[in-house]
This record gives sequence, structure tokens and C-alpha cells, in this order.
Amino acid sequence: MSPAFKYSYGRLGLFLLCFLLLLPTPLNILVKAMVALLVSAVLALFLLRRWRDQMGEQLSSAASKRNAEKERLRAALAGDEEAVAAGDRVAAASAARWNDEDEDEADTIADSKDRAKGAANAAKASAASASAAVDAVKAGPPDDHRPAAAGDEK
Repeated sequence: MSPAFKYSYGRLGLFLLCFLLLLPTPLNILVKAMVALLVSAVLALFLLRRWRDQMGEQLSSAASKRNAEKERLRAALAGDEEAVAAGDRVAAASAARWNDEDEDEADTIADSKDRAKGAANAAKASAASASAAVDAVKAGPPDDHRPAAAGDEK
């Protein structure tokens, strides 16, 4: 579990615990929430120190990786061949991962296009039959199928 996740939910849990302990007191609900927030912040300084330190280490390592990559890219733009080569290894690993994902995505897209074509053909057929039905209603019944009137003889 991520240290940031543990620390965040630890802080939330401390706040809820403090708030629930203050519920029986005859204070306004907003005052209870403010007091619970302050007390939980002070308790978190002592009780959640290990998780906070772990989260700080995780964030600082991510920041140092970003800074190292930024410096590598700057060096590559400046013409440093070693930085370009290091970036090519990273790019090759990323490209291999993206190619695997692209193949799966291409199959999914092809299936989606086939379904879309089938739906479009069905919609065209439905529209054509509806148009034919509307034309038939507008034209009325054929003359030879009219019911005979009472005084007509055949």
C-alpha cells in the first residue's frame, strides 16, 4: 500500500475519531469539526510520523527521478551523445511496452469498426423499409383492391 494512501487515510481516521468523541458535547457542529481538526492535526504529528516520513521519502525519490530525467533531456538537447544513448535505451523499453499495448488496442479497434459497420448497415435497411412503408401509406391502396360499393356491379 502506498505511503501517501496510508498517511492520508490515517489523518482522515484520526479526524473522524476526534469528531466522534466530541459528538456528545453541547457545542455547535462546526465548532466540534474545527476542534476535531486541530486535535487530529496535533495527534498526527506524533502518531503518524513514520507514515509521513515514508511518504516524504517516496515523494522526494519521485522528484529526484524527474530532475535526473530533466537533466538528461537537457544534456541530450545540448548534444551530449551519452545522454542521447541513455535516452534511447529508455525509449526502446517504452516503445516495446507501447507496441504490445498498441497490438491489443488495434484488435479492439478493428472489432469496434466491424460492429459499427454492421450497425450502420442495419440502420440503412431499417430506414429503407420505413421509407417504403411511408410511401405505401401515402400512395394508398391500389385501385383494383377497392371494396365494391353497394350500387356497383361487376
